[in-house]
Amino acid sequence: MSFDSILPEDISGYSGHLIFTTKKESPKKCKKLILHEDIFEHHSTVIRGIMIQKLNLDFEDEILILGIDPGQRIGLSVFYYGQEIESSFHLSVEDLIFHIIQILSGLRAKRKIIKIGNGNMEIAKKIVSMLNLNFCSSFELEFVDESRTSLKIKNFNQRGKRDMLSAKYISQRNGFRHSILPLSITG
Repeated sequence: MSFDSILPEDISGYSGHLIFTTKKESPKKCKKLILHEDIFEHHSTVIRGIMIQKLNLDFEDEILILGIDPGQRIGLSVFYYGQEIESSFHLSVEDLIFHIIQILSGLRAKRKIIKIGNGNMEIAKKIVSMLNLNFCSSFELEFVDESRTSLKIKNFNQRGKRDMLSAKYISQRNGFRHSILPLSITG
């Protein structure tokens, strides 16, 4: 990512789109989009999402979609405003749930949709159950057909590449959608 380094007194006249600075060095009035150092308390995926949201680059609707490929290695693909902001894999359901909760709670969206492949329903149901227990907000859930999402990749599954690609394809498919209300609301 390219960037310019400028002095605090040059912020108001800067021609760029986004400025990172400290609250102390931030001008009182400025028409530019300014993000302060406290944004770095968030996960890098949330930071990317906040930047896309603040820049408002005329992307699609304010929708957050998480595609999950359940299995021995769990692939995850995150789309926000129509842009993929993360592609990763996780080795445990617990690690995945903690990570997903950071993303769901860190990014605001009109709709939060979690799409899970149906290839390993035991792990898929465990993911849904743990999310419902640990995330205190509603989200939409879809189980989607994950057939033909795993591509043949040389050297088998190099660093989880196949799982991440499968999660990306899953995030783009449709399945039967239903809303999940947190247990804190439903009891």
